[in-house]
Amino acid sequence: MLSSQSKTPNLVMTVYPALFIALIIVGSYISVPIPIGPVPIALADFFVMLTGFFLGGKYGLLSVVLYLGLGVIGLPVFSNGGSGLAFLLGPTGGFLIGYVLLAATIGFLTDRERSTFLLDVVAVLLGNILLYGVGITWLKMTLELSWSAAFAAGFLPFLPGTIVKIIVVLIISRRVVPGFKEKMR
Repeated sequence: MLSSQSKTPNLVMTVYPALFIALIIVGSYISVPIPIGPVPIALADFFVMLTGFFLGGKYGLLSVVLYLGLGVIGLPVFSNGGSGLAFLLGPTGGFLIGYVLLAATIGFLTDRERSTFLLDVVAVLLGNILLYGVGITWLKMTLELSWSAAFAAGFLPFLPGTIVKIIVVLIISRRVVPGFKEKMR
C-alpha cells in the first residue's frame, strides 16, 4: 500500500498540469483580432511560456499537448472559442503546434535545480524562435503568402507584445519558480 506521502506528488502533478491547461485556455480567450491577418494577439503564449518554467519539460510538454487535444476533440479552447482539427490545420495552426515547441524548449532547458538567468533568456528566446518559425511557415503555406507577407502578418504585429511577455515571464521565472520548485520536492 502506498503511503500518503508517496501519493502527494502524483496528485500534485495531476493538478498543476490541469491548472496550466486552464490558464492557457483563459489566455486563448484573451485575444484581439488584428486586421493584418488571421492570427490574433493572445495571451496563450504567455501562459505556455510559464507552463514550461513551472512544470519543466515533461509536464509542460504534456500540458500543451493535452490543451491541443482538447481543442481537436471539439472543446472551444483555441482563440475566440475555436476548436476542431480544421482549426488546428488552418492558418493559425502552426502557432498552436509551435506552443508545444515553446513549452518543451523552455521546460527542458530550465528544468534543473538552479537555472541561471542567461539560460532562462536563451530558453525563452529559442522557444519563441521555434514558435514563430513554425507559425510563420505554416501561415505562408496555408494562405499561399510570400515570405515577406507571412512575416508581416505573423510576426511584426506581435513583436512588441512578445517582448513584454518575455520580460514578465523572465521576472516571474526568477522570483516565483524557484520557490515553486522547492515546494515540489
